[in-house]
Amino acid sequence: MKSAGFWALAVAGGALAGCSAQAADPRFPDWPCQQIKVPTLSVAAIWAGPPIDDVGTAWQTDPAIADLVATLAARRTPLDQAEKLIGDFLKGSGAEQQQRAKLLFAGLFDTLGRERAAVMDGIERFSRKQRASAAQIRSQAAALRTAQGAANPDEAEIEDLTNRLTWETRIYEEQRKTISYVCEVPQTIEQRLFALSRAIQHSLD
Repeated sequence: MKSAGFWALAVAGGALAGCSAQAADPRFPDWPCQQIKVPTLSVAAIWAGPPIDDVGTAWQTDPAIADLVATLAARRTPLDQAEKLIGDFLKGSGAEQQQRAKLLFAGLFDTLGRERAAVMDGIERFSRKQRASAAQIRSQAAALRTAQGAANPDEAEIEDLTNRLTWETRIYEEQRKTISYVCEVPQTIEQRLFALSRAIQHSLD
């Protein structure tokens, strides 16, 4: 059982080797992603259509636009299908078309912006939980080393500590492997918003 304990310590040490690295941006200590954190999106960086300053949340009061926004924002809706829906909705010309385009973009910017913010908050909560798990693993590893170094080692205690350390380390490692995929989600949302914005503007040309 002593060899199993030393193996558990080695695995725990390897799993925690990089967990003390500092955040890429000190302004966001809980942000674990390689991608730079941009807390909020700018309308000006995405939208080159008519100004939407006067729109506010008016899109929410138009059932047709609210329903279309929900369909377009959903990632299960393929982009080519979304672009066709936008083109069909914005057929025509003139002030009415411009207003519908503004409402549609405002709805997408609000909806996808909230979704992106929620995902980023979730990533940071995950990061804090991982740090807490790392601290727990370090504590368990220290307890195991102490038990192993005792004058009269308690083999039952060592076995229990080894099992707990192995289990906690396994969970930590499995969760750590998912972070690189999760970190891509905000960028995926941004890319969808850009694509939908271009489709709306193209319909106005």
